[in-house]
Amino acid sequence: MARVGGDEFIIVQNGIQSLIDSLKAPVRIGENDALIGVSVGIALCPRDGTTATEVLKSGDIAMYRAKRAGKGQAFLYQPDMDTDVRSRCELEHDLRLAIEREELSLHYQPLVDSSGRIAGYEALARWNHPTRGMVSPAIFIPLAEESGLIIPLGKQILLSACQTAAQWPAGLTVAINISAVQVERSDLTGQIKATLEETGLDPHRLELEVTESMMIENTDEALSFVARMHALGVKIVLDDFGTGYSSLSYLQRVPFDKIKIDRSFIDRMADDASARTIVESIIGMSHRLHLRVTAEGIETSEQLALLLQTGCDEMQGFLLGRPMPATQIRADSPLSAQIGHLLTSRHTSARPQPEQTPPAAETERQRNKPASALRSLS
Repeated sequence: MARVGGDEFIIVQNGIQSLIDSLKAPVRIGENDALIGVSVGIALCPRDGTTATEVLKSGDIAMYRAKRAGKGQAFLYQPDMDTDVRSRCELEHDLRLAIEREELSLHYQPLVDSSGRIAGYEALARWNHPTRGMVSPAIFIPLAEESGLIIPLGKQILLSACQTAAQWPAGLTVAINISAVQVERSDLTGQIKATLEETGLDPHRLELEVTESMMIENTDEALSFVARMHALGVKIVLDDFGTGYSSLSYLQRVPFDKIKIDRSFIDRMADDASARTIVESIIGMSHRLHLRVTAEGIETSEQLALLLQTGCDEMQGFLLGRPMPATQIRADSPLSAQIGHLLTSRHTSARPQPEQTPPAAETERQRNKPASALRSLS
């Protein structure tokens, strides 16, 4: 019997039913009985493989099928099991190797304030698979969280991002996404403290982005983590704001430094009055709570103009800059000056001109006229 990572174990033996039965029995801990839930995948040798690698792969596929069927299930490997389960198992195996070999890279997307200055960058993991090509973070990040691989991956991301940011001008921040799994299953506080000391990065320049689901899953541990980060001087950002069920209560309970409005609202605000009202309300409420606000997913000039009018503090999106390798970030980049000019133009065009008031019909035509396109900056 061996523990191979996270909450996964491998057992080699003849016969399996007695083991399954024993795992269903309660475990006495002090004065309490604990029920242990297990999902079991079974592979037979030589039927399901003649090498250790083949048998382990078959067992993994059967185990994930058992997990999908619900708790306490045991499945014997069958060659016709779901293709997606086999593909997922193979992808997890490849991801494990990629992390061990440090093959994943970081790209950095700029965060731009309302004056056009680049305030910092968000570090985003990228995986260029040798045969699949670029694998979307929407695929491999959840896979890493489910498998526990997010712990070594998160450690690599933290170190690499802090090393890179330490070479930037002192005013720039770096934002890193944090998973609930990292908080619950690792000494994340110790990792962050050690990384800051090793890289020499000022703690105030590090921003950790957390989701509301992380706060809900383990509220006490999450609150304790936020308190420890503030003690270090690290900022905490609530990501994807507006999509959860208890956002307002968490704003009252948790001392966040900044919130990021979910891109689903930004996508609709140019054409949906309700979405605009929600965005305006979030920004106004946050400012009264002394919180900065970032809007993500900005892709059109109309979205940018509306956010400037509502007083959004920071903006992020393809319109203002795509994620780029660290080697493409230059201290003398003209990006800030260019964005500043465009944003200033937007501010100017938004101001009323009472001395040149056009007739009502002309006003209506101007209102419906599409805003001039801004150049995409990258």
